[in-house]
Amino acid sequence: MNLVAYPDREMLMVALADTIASQLRETLAREGRAVLSVPGGTTPGPVFDILSGVALDWENVSVLLNDERWVPEDSQRSNTRLVRERLLRDRAAAARLVPLYAPAPRPEDRLDELAAGVAAVLPITVLLLGMGADMHTASLFPGADRLAEALAPDAPVLMALRAEAAGEPRITLTAPALRSAMHCHILITGDEKRAALDRAAQLSEAEAPVRIVLNTATIHWAP
Repeated sequence: MNLVAYPDREMLMVALADTIASQLRETLAREGRAVLSVPGGTTPGPVFDILSGVALDWENVSVLLNDERWVPEDSQRSNTRLVRERLLRDRAAAARLVPLYAPAPRPEDRLDELAAGVAAVLPITVLLLGMGADMHTASLFPGADRLAEALAPDAPVLMALRAEAAGEPRITLTAPALRSAMHCHILITGDEKRAALDRAAQLSEAEAPVRIVLNTATIHWAP
């Protein structure tokens, strides 16, 4: 496990944003296109703020959420809303957002079309993940109804899952899609999540889904 500890959160956010921008820039120069996959939640917001102003060929960057709550974009709980407000502005407004939500009562109603959009841009160039204190990542929650299917090597790129801890139904990238990433980073802060990370290394993927990327990710942590 490659853990990078920073003295404070501000230094973490600046250094992580710089690393992500450099990795995107290298791939854009080599391949002409790149894919950035990001989490929701408030923790990565400062990284998004910095990246939004970085000079990159954003027109050739596809931005893809790790997961989404099945709520309309105008909901305060929408990850899509957060990404539009914090990342897809300023210079990064030129990037293309790959949707993980479409209006429908259930995620299964639109899953096939959303999955086709995701599959068209894979593999991921730079993957930024978060982790909960329960050791979930994306919407791969311990105890989720279809977790074993989502962790399987032959899982489809996108699945709908439900878990008591998740609240709303979720749509999430699966283990194979996440493992496709060329570069993987996990952002965590605080002592509780550092302790959870240490526990995860001793548990199964079903108990600690974040384990699916621990061997390949760089973990960025600050108190």
